Amino acid sequence: MVLFLALLALCQFLTARGQIFFLRHAEFWIYPVQTILCGALVVFSLFIAVAVFGIWIGPQYFLNFAPRTIGFDPTLLENNSTTYWPTILFRFLRLVVVVPLVEEIFWRGFLLRFVIDEHFERVPFGKFNWLSFAVVTVAFTFSHSRPDWPAAFITGALYNVVAYHTQSLASCVLAHAVTNLLLGLWIMQTQQWGFW
Repeated sequence: MVLFLALLALCQFLTARGQIFFLRHAEFWIYPVQTILCGALVVFSLFIAVAVFGIWIGPQYFLNFAPRTIGFDPTLLENNSTTYWPTILFRFLRLVVVVPLVEEIFWRGFLLRFVIDEHFERVPFGKFNWLSFAVVTVAFTFSHSRPDWPAAFITGALYNVVAYHTQSLASCVLAHAVTNLLLGLWIMQTQQWGFW
């Protein structure tokens, strides 16, 4: 959003002060640049989201690991649509909206910077530091259940990369939300409730 707005401001600044056609009509070249740059940040986040989804389901889908069927099973309420659909709705709301916001604000918005400086608000979002990278990746891993540690480790590292590459907390939230949405749909399709 910062990049998007900065380019809009640049366009307005140039068109108001430009004496030559190229500057007076900056929208002809700034809007395509804005589309490409902002689109690239979104595409990068979406690419990471899909890759992370593949990492989570890979052992069961590609390597024939045992399915993870023990966990929150909404089909126990299937015969009662008054409770079944609200349960599914709240489960997805938690999975796709609440968890990505809460976790990304904490892991990448706060802790990734706090490890660098306890006055974390002074540290620009997306500033790279090896210790910070390692601490957040490992802590993110251990915040998940033991069977999920390998996938969570790679996920934590990749979401850190999104933070460094895009310097945008919103991009981290987007990547996490898309991964979780895909994972939730896959859980419903395969009934591998252990991934909730």
